[in-house]
Amino acid sequence: MAELLASRYPQLIWWCPQLPASPRQAMKEVMLAIADWPQHSMAVVGSSLGGFYASWVAQQTHCKAVLLNPAVNPARDLAQYIGEHSLWHDPAEHFFFREEYVQQLRDLTLPERSYPERCLAIIAKGDELLDWREMQAHYAAGPIRLVEGSDHALSDFEAHLPALLAFLGLD
Repeated sequence: MAELLASRYPQLIWWCPQLPASPRQAMKEVMLAIADWPQHSMAVVGSSLGGFYASWVAQQTHCKAVLLNPAVNPARDLAQYIGEHSLWHDPAEHFFFREEYVQQLRDLTLPERSYPERCLAIIAKGDELLDWREMQAHYAAGPIRLVEGSDHALSDFEAHLPALLAFLGLD
């Protein structure tokens, strides 16, 4: 995504931070960083827990969001992972997922989504970690791109770029 935007849309600002393990701190840092951004023209993209976060940011800012196999109930799903873990992209780096983070995720869960048309959910039926039916039901009020097969990482991500770019008004 970074390479595509840099080559085709060099005027856009791409920001992909490494977020802290604390959901509260993560969203605080994001909201501080984007406080002066033009919310009417910005967009967020997130995958899995990042999709949950992107949905939350979109609700706060009314910007567009693309959610890739978004976590719907991360407090429930991550409660079993309290403890030390390695980062998926760098197994040498570790972080500690604390019990209080589960409550922080609950606190970020919005009872109702406003402006569902501003969130495109790309959902793979082959997601091996999250239930595609739960994602589909949660995001049913907005546009959904339901993908036969694929996986949690959306290994066929490039095939979805035209729809993603069109939704964001970039194509």
